[in-house]
Amino acid sequence: MKRRDFLQKTVASSALLSLGGITLSSFSALETKKITVLHTNDVHSHIDPFPADHPRNPNMGGAARRASIIEQIRKEEKNVLLLDAGDIFQGTPYFNYYGGELEFKLMSMMQYDLATMGNHDFDNGIDGFHAQLGHASFDFVSANYDFRNTVLDGIVKPYKIITKDGIKIGIFGLGVELDGLVDKKLYKETVYNNPIEVAQSMTKKLKEDEKCDLVICLSHIGFKYKNEPEKVCDIMLAQQTKNIDLIIGGHTHTFLDKPILEKNLEGKDVIINQVGCFGINLGRIDFYLTDDVTYDSTTKNIILG
Repeated sequence: MKRRDFLQKTVASSALLSLGGITLSSFSALETKKITVLHTNDVHSHIDPFPADHPRNPNMGGAARRASIIEQIRKEEKNVLLLDAGDIFQGTPYFNYYGGELEFKLMSMMQYDLATMGNHDFDNGIDGFHAQLGHASFDFVSANYDFRNTVLDGIVKPYKIITKDGIKIGIFGLGVELDGLVDKKLYKETVYNNPIEVAQSMTKKLKEDEKCDLVICLSHIGFKYKNEPEKVCDIMLAQQTKNIDLIIGGHTHTFLDKPILEKNLEGKDVIINQVGCFGINLGRIDFYLTDDVTYDSTTKNIILG
């Protein structure tokens, strides 16, 4: 799309919000490129849709429906990223019987690009998680879990850089404190580090050193805690860091109709999104990149029902 056409689209829709005039290193200012980010969180082994007589979510969700919608979006859009923010495991008998094999195989069939780990992904132990990784064609990232003395050392990396159509996208993961949520014998020698401190270091590396055009955090630390205002959460993460463009959240099962914006340390907007739980919704965010970064604020999360 030429810049003139892009400007006409912007004026016509009044839907694109600036994210602080980020300079792009990868392509000409005259060229506009679009990245569509699709994402899930806290699917919790929900393979089938909810039954028709379910009191809250009748006929909603299901891996087949999600796969169909993802396939359709890929036909419509050139550059699609598919991400997950953790708690893939635990919640239905599929996990109890197959230990995560089915979840990873289905996500691989849907061509997920990347995921982070949630606390329930340790429910078969760190060795159980490791044993299923052969069924996953995608990688996992976690920057604040130190796996050096575990079987995941060197396997789960702090971040990954994915390039789509010349756009360099840096993605890192953050996990919730495991102590008190997960039995120590399950996560073994995994060390938890402060997510905000880690994020400050990670975003500097990705934006300044690696020159990423977009920086995305896959966060399983929770959206917000009303009764625990001091607890680290995605809102706090956005406010106390810089250089994050998008936080894809999990853990608190927060259903957002569409992404929200929060100001970072430099007063720039950070997009935060979370799509509840159980595979009921599919998150979608459309980015447009020229010599700055904008996103389509009219796009809502997709209800799989």
